[in-house]
Amino acid sequence: MSFQIREAQPEDSQTIFNLIHQLAVYEKLENDVVTNAEELQEQIFEKKFAEVLIAEEDEKPVGFALYFFNFSTFLGKPGLYLEDLFVEPDCRGKGYGKKLLIELAKIAKEKNCGRMEWAVLDWNTPSIEFYKSLDAKPMDEWTVFRLNKNKIKNLANS
Repeated sequence: MSFQIREAQPEDSQTIFNLIHQLAVYEKLENDVVTNAEELQEQIFEKKFAEVLIAEEDEKPVGFALYFFNFSTFLGKPGLYLEDLFVEPDCRGKGYGKKLLIELAKIAKEKNCGRMEWAVLDWNTPSIEFYKSLDAKPMDEWTVFRLNKNKIKNLANS
């Protein structure tokens, strides 16, 4: 069995969408997925709003990490924000998630990032324990806020 992590290419847009859909099913958020492969291709590969790593086992995609760079005003450095990390259920426990995070850490180091951050659902105990095993620390004193598309429009028009 061979394993590799590679940077996604435009022709991977449908694969990325399929993995996002599997993630949404796992997170019980399937109805929240409103994108499609064509939109992902435009936003990721043409407009370059995010980057994607794909994990493959015997040349078959089994997981992905979607990330982008932000900026820390306090550190004065970029940060790597991991939006989503997913490994197919039958491939978990083989080290693929850890290998994706190691690759992200290498990218963050190369870009001189001051930190790597991500969010995890409160109920996702297996992922929380996995992240803690890597010495990642939960940011319990912070609350995430969100405006959806309609709320952005309302605020922008006020």
